[in-house]
Parts: sequence; structure tokens; C-alpha cells
Amino acid sequence: MNLTRRRFFAFLAGLPLIGLLSGISFGKSTRILEPTPACDDHDEPTPPQTEGPYFTPNSPERSNLREKGLKGTVLVLTGQVVNTNCQPVSHALLDWWHCDAAGNYDNDGFTLRGHHYTDKQGNFRLETIVPGLYPGRTRHLHVKVQAPGKSILTTQLYFPDEPGNKRDGIFKPVLVMDVKPAANQMQAGYTFVLKA
Repeated sequence: MNLTRRRFFAFLAGLPLIGLLSGISFGKSTRILEPTPACDDHDEPTPPQTEGPYFTPNSPERSNLREKGLKGTVLVLTGQVVNTNCQPVSHALLDWWHCDAAGNYDNDGFTLRGHHYTDKQGNFRLETIVPGLYPGRTRHLHVKVQAPGKSILTTQLYFPDEPGNKRDGIFKPVLVMDVKPAANQMQAGYTFVLKA
């Protein structure tokens, strides 16, 4: 786990508190409370990545990219958009695109392409499929994220434990989603951090 400046100072600030709490009895057992991080790892902005050759503007507004007859494992990605001051970004634009389960992009239409917005708390939910592989790249999702009136962050999200991660020259560990298998689908989470 990366130790950010805010996390380090939150840890230092909590040290005297741990000493005080160690002598307090809570019922039958004594508990030491961990210090609450000031802003977790959200003081560094999400890094940009190349758009690649397959972006198509004017995608339809939708948060479910699945269509009838589309094969592949269901992927449900939830998360939040915050700024470097740890404030949620409401009505942030998220514009997604990725290949199908066979590794092909739809360059003539809008299959597996769409955009939507965060809610008032900066939360989002995307339903799609797990993208396939194509030569030279590891498994990934493309996304553009934009706070209202601010510049666009173009980046990519990755899957953990993919054999192609080590061979992909674009791959960055900080862009790996938190992925958990579930019944008949894959669940993932990610927090985007935009410059305040």
C-alpha cells in the first residue's frame, strides 16, 4: 500500500490517541481504536493515459452498456469521483468505451460505448461486460472523466492478476480496479481523483 502524505500525518496524529485509549475499558474487553485516515489515498490525482485509436465522440447517455445478444461475463463497476481536497464531484461526466469479449471494438456504432454522470455524492455505477484481449494489450477499460467546467481526464482501468499486465507498456498499478468475483458476474470498484 502506498503511504501518502495525508495518510502519514493522519497516522502520526493518531499516535497519542492510541496511548490514551489503551487504558480505557469498554465493557468486558479493552479496544484500541485505529486513527481515521484524513482522506485515504485521495490526495494524488488519477494519472492520465492515452486515449488510443478507438474513441468515438457523442456516445449515448447510459450507464448500462449491455445489449441483447452480447456475450461475455457481466461486469458491475461502482465507485466515486472526488477531487484532491477529498470532496465528492457531483454531475461529473464519465464516458466509457472498450472492446467486446472477443477483443473487437465497434468502430461503426456505439456497442460498449456510453456516458453518464455521477450523483450528488459523486457516486457512479456502470454495468457492462468484461472486455476481451487483443494483441499487445492487457485487459482494460477506457474512460474520460470530467468535473463540470474543468478539463477532461482521459485514462484506462485495469484488472488485477492479469498475465498481460507485466507485458503491457501502458499498464499502471495505480489504475487497477478492486475486483471481486460474484455469482454470475464480476464486481469492481474504483475511485477517480480529479485535481481540485
